[in-house]
Amino acid sequence: MTGPRGCGKTTACLSLLEQARLAGLDAAGLISPAVYAGEQKVGIEALDVRTGHSRRLARVNNGVASARLSTPGWIFDQAVMAWGSAVLQAATPCDLLIVDELGPLEWEQSRGWLAGLTAADSGAYGRAVVVVRPELLPLALARWPHAGVIELGLPLVKTVFCRSSTAM
Repeated sequence: MTGPRGCGKTTACLSLLEQARLAGLDAAGLISPAVYAGEQKVGIEALDVRTGHSRRLARVNNGVASARLSTPGWIFDQAVMAWGSAVLQAATPCDLLIVDELGPLEWEQSRGWLAGLTAADSGAYGRAVVVVRPELLPLALARWPHAGVIELGLPLVKTVFCRSSTAM
């Protein structure tokens, strides 16, 4: 799933999770809802899809603090990143794998939730939804050339569904 910031990718993942639970599916992975103070985005949570536990993953990078694990916009908590990696390592097998999101840390720096890439590569799920920024989508499609891409409404959103070869 891809789309511009604020278009509802995480909301779509949360909705999909709710539908999967209602259908009795074993959903696993991570969803990263934003944390707001008023209308200002101040952080990102990491939500374990299977257990419902969440932790504060990132805070705004205001350029003052130096961090070992950061992007221009965010400073990531290394302990929570490790926790999220463990969640992703344990996510498969499952009926529905959700990884929100694999971003610049994973695709450009080979850091972060690399276990999300491994889980998606494994095929040990019925279906998978992986959130990827539009500028990184070519890398995702090169890695998963057999993934289906669905374009949804406005703003343009593409959803990449990975299908396990055993579930076909």
